[in-house]
Amino acid sequence: MSNSSGGGVVPALSAHDLLAAVPGLADTDITVEVEDFRRVPGASLTIADIIALASAIGDRLTAVDGIVVVQGTDTIEETAYLLDLLHPGPQPVVVTGAMRNPTLAGADGPANILAAIQTAASAKSRNQGALVVFNDEIHAARRVRKTHTSSCGTFQSSNGGPLGYLVEGQPRLLNQLTHRTVIPHKITADIRVALLPITLGDDDIVVRSVADHVDGLVIAGFGAGHVPTGLVPALETICARIPVVLASRTGGGAVLSTTYGFSGSERDLLSRGLISAGYLDPIKARILLLTLLAAHCDRPTIAAAFGAAGGDTDATTWPWPTDRNGAL
Repeated sequence: MSNSSGGGVVPALSAHDLLAAVPGLADTDITVEVEDFRRVPGASLTIADIIALASAIGDRLTAVDGIVVVQGTDTIEETAYLLDLLHPGPQPVVVTGAMRNPTLAGADGPANILAAIQTAASAKSRNQGALVVFNDEIHAARRVRKTHTSSCGTFQSSNGGPLGYLVEGQPRLLNQLTHRTVIPHKITADIRVALLPITLGDDDIVVRSVADHVDGLVIAGFGAGHVPTGLVPALETICARIPVVLASRTGGGAVLSTTYGFSGSERDLLSRGLISAGYLDPIKARILLLTLLAAHCDRPTIAAAFGAAGGDTDATTWPWPTDRNGAL
């Protein structure tokens, strides 16, 4: 982003411009090839854009040690996870950006780009899928969330914390992912999945209205996965027609399965056919459901995928078993 004549900052800098502003990059001995793929705000990216990006990354993988994607931060938690689901190779795909644009004192973009390049070039980052590097922290795409509108430390992983950190320009992974969740199918962008947060006093009007126009639905329920009693009949009817995934709007912890037994509790909803998101937050759950539907998966496959991705079942129950490298 850079200044515009109309006020405020807009996408204006090329990939070459961004690299030219990174101090110390020339001292790393890392060769960087640049490509302008899109130049739009992060909020205007589409599923089709990310599918095309994943394809472009796949075309380049044989010639590089890693990939860095620089984008606006609004949708990083979604684009990084979608890339993670579509990226089968061992090379890291590292997503980064900036919270403070270049017109502000203390702009963090150059430091984040340098850290992302150092992480992508390191052999320690292989077999970890897509990563988000920000504020010298290395996060798994499947866990990371944007938690603050303006803080440079906005990206956090509530469930598990960061995988590691950049220390003196070197990535240090304190823990590593033990499995990959890759969907080995071509997908299209013509699937609609809605995400509905449940709030105090909700009735079934909005849920029923939205369900008529989507291919899948994610419910961000209260606490451990709860909804008002009045929503239960509608959700049971809807999940007989389209997949409905139950997540928690809290952003941390897993949807429970056996603790509460009242009408609208997690136990009640799961018994009526809703699918648990497990540890996946609602935004990640929407991306996974959308990708599975776009890959033409049936309901048992969708349920198995959520069980593995959300941590409710063993990782080996992922419908397309992979090794740590993502290889089928």
